[in-house]
Amino acid sequence: MKRTAFALTLAALPFAATTVQAEEDDSAFVEANVIGIFYHELAHALIDIEEVPIFGQEEDAADVFSILMIHALFEEDVAQELAYEAAWGFIGEAQMREGGTDDIAWWDTHGPDEQRFYNTICIFYGANPEARADFAAEFELPEERADYCPIEYEQAEGSWGAVLDELAERGGGDSIQFQGTPDSFSGEVIAAEVAALNEQITLSAPLTVVEESCGEANAFYDPETREVIFCSEFEEHLVEMEGQL
Repeated sequence: MKRTAFALTLAALPFAATTVQAEEDDSAFVEANVIGIFYHELAHALIDIEEVPIFGQEEDAADVFSILMIHALFEEDVAQELAYEAAWGFIGEAQMREGGTDDIAWWDTHGPDEQRFYNTICIFYGANPEARADFAAEFELPEERADYCPIEYEQAEGSWGAVLDELAERGGGDSIQFQGTPDSFSGEVIAAEVAALNEQITLSAPLTVVEESCGEANAFYDPETREVIFCSEFEEHLVEMEGQL
């Protein structure tokens, strides 16, 4: 997938590396959601390693970072495709829950999937309203919310943009290391993102991104080991979810 320059407050930084191209139609859903989940967990890592102040729920901040990176790193047609599939991922989680998998955990630090769905659409739309009017319409984003989405994007860009600027000013390096299974599709996707990021940014401390079996479909950041763990079971979970959408 073609990348473009950061569209935040960063200087022009062309990302020449490409993500893994899905060979089958249903793999596009898996690929987009793996990318979205990876950047969500990377946000948790940055909050810890770079000591980013968060006012509100950290999970909300991580969701915002994820969709901002999709907006910033990819050319418009690809960004819309990724955002489209990632948004459907939240609907997929909600549908699986309604199918008896789980009730809403109101006590959880994550917001309800339906709300995360609309937040994702709103910020992505607000970043480029003229080009993404059809995108918002397809997801039936209410006008009363859409009117404020450019403001929501500006707030998000103002917060995370400064963090990304600082990382980019340090230049590229190898502060993010990936450990995973070479023949795993999700591993290939994540490895491509890590390689591209290392060309442009450097973190204050090393971060390891690990793909491994966890016995469950999950992804999380461990601040004690400074590792982003992407459970290999998540790929099968996404395939199952795509089949139910």
